[in-house]
Amino acid sequence: MTIFDSIMGPDLSFLLWTLIKIFMIAVPVMLCVAFTTLAERKVIGYIQMRLGPNRVTFFGLRFLRGWAQPFADVVKLLLKEVIVPANSNKFLFLLAPMLSLTPALAAWAVIPFTDSLVLTNIDAGLLYIIAITSMGVYGVIVAGWASNSKYAFLGAMRSAAQIVAYEIAMGFALVCVLMMSASLNLIEIVKMQASDYGILGWNLIPLFPMFLVYFIAGVAETNRAPFDVAEGESEIVAGPHVEYSGTTFAVFFLAEYANMLLISTLASIMFLGGWLSPVPGLSDGIIWLLSKVAFLMFCFFWFRATFPRYRYDQIMRLGWKVFIPLTIFWLILIGVLMKMPWWPW
Repeated sequence: MTIFDSIMGPDLSFLLWTLIKIFMIAVPVMLCVAFTTLAERKVIGYIQMRLGPNRVTFFGLRFLRGWAQPFADVVKLLLKEVIVPANSNKFLFLLAPMLSLTPALAAWAVIPFTDSLVLTNIDAGLLYIIAITSMGVYGVIVAGWASNSKYAFLGAMRSAAQIVAYEIAMGFALVCVLMMSASLNLIEIVKMQASDYGILGWNLIPLFPMFLVYFIAGVAETNRAPFDVAEGESEIVAGPHVEYSGTTFAVFFLAEYANMLLISTLASIMFLGGWLSPVPGLSDGIIWLLSKVAFLMFCFFWFRATFPRYRYDQIMRLGWKVFIPLTIFWLILIGVLMKMPWWPW
């Protein structure tokens, strides 16, 4: 019996401990999202031979110049006026940003950082991830419709169609991981990648095309460059966000970066061994997971600074005519190979 049990009873103690764990996960995720914006601007600045943010600092400390930029951005967005269009559906207009952010945060409930550091270890963790992340498209659709703007509505339809197209490919790629691991539990999926040969036991080796499909589809699903057609249409109206300002726009912005962080983490867990060491003999730990996530986040920034924006028809062709047939083919191929007596994984 813990001290909380003796004071509040087992039920209230369980509730309090769960709230503490949620707080311990949500706050670092929010801070990571905030500093991800700084990291992106610095990385793109270096790639384009610029300095990036280098002025806003903490208490005049010169060696921290630029590090306070995320906090300055937050204060600016919080102080800006939230303008609600006169003829919009005000309830849905304000609900839409939360519909985008909530799934991105709720998915972290089952994300394991190590084999013991996880908020909720459920057997259907992978199914929960697929279900909860699919809800984000409703925020985009509701935002476009509730704004009562033709520009926002057309942008929302484009974004929603893009998200649905690449969500299917991502789902099939995760089905390949399910077949390899024979489990929906995320901790078990990582443990199945443990090997005396380090990186050779990861799902990355037999499922390398699926890793590429999953990660590229993740870039497209989050409407990131070079798939950010909603922010690069001929009118430059930012798709469903055109009527949003202040805090409501900040929530959409937060949801985008939270989804980037989530997809990088899931790709690390599903294909890159999670917290497992890539080199035999080295100890496993959360530092390996964070390193893999940081590398994949760097790839997000790298893509934005490197590739030109695709046309919308090219994006939809890639999702429907390339990725989905490729994932179905690899699904069948893996199923056949797993029946072979010489299959090493």
